[in-house]
Amino acid sequence: MTTIYHPSASRGGADHVWLKAKHSFSFAGYYDPARVHFGALRVLNQDEVAPGMGFSMHPHDNMEIITIPLEGQITHKDSMGNHGTITAGEIQVMSAGTGVRHSEMNGSQQDKLHLLQIWIFPDKENVEPRYDQLKYPELKENELVQILSPDSSDQGVWIHQQAWFHLGKISSGNAIQFQLKRPALSGVYIFVIEGKINVEGQDMQSGDGLGISDATDFEIHSQEDAKVLLMEVPMSF
Repeated sequence: MTTIYHPSASRGGADHVWLKAKHSFSFAGYYDPARVHFGALRVLNQDEVAPGMGFSMHPHDNMEIITIPLEGQITHKDSMGNHGTITAGEIQVMSAGTGVRHSEMNGSQQDKLHLLQIWIFPDKENVEPRYDQLKYPELKENELVQILSPDSSDQGVWIHQQAWFHLGKISSGNAIQFQLKRPALSGVYIFVIEGKINVEGQDMQSGDGLGISDATDFEIHSQEDAKVLLMEVPMSF
């Protein structure tokens, strides 16, 4: 088993007053040659957006873009004609493919928006752009819920990559075992949304990330009530 630990305080970041951003991997003005990506996982940003503010229309291409609101709501609009709201408890995906433009705004004039935005390198380039959003099942204590896969008939949204995302809540003193879908080819990046956990002897807390590769399975032990996101991605692509 190979692991790489990224404590929360080691992340890059920016404070634009209306946007407070933390970057687990090189992004915008933050660059670390040792932290450009973890396998096919290119971007993991944790953003807090002030009421009524957000990202105006901007372009993307040849990237799988996943957004998970943690608090608040996002008003989304794109060049494919989609226009709507994504709230906590939902996941949104865009396959940018040949090119798409979109905007993301805090849909509230009173409350902050707290979200994760994730970019995954696709396994097919120049596909027709597509959009999807889905409300995932309510998280139950000490269980993992699959929210993304490469298969449109499987649970959760799907993307153009051999990747699987799981969300889980673990109550203090309990543990969850995770079995990789493709242990010979994949790694898993664990991100702690809240709480404290221990994985393979590594203590982790909110904002920390841990990449695991060359493994078939592992256990997550909760040291206090915790919420985690597990992203299994190809290590070579």
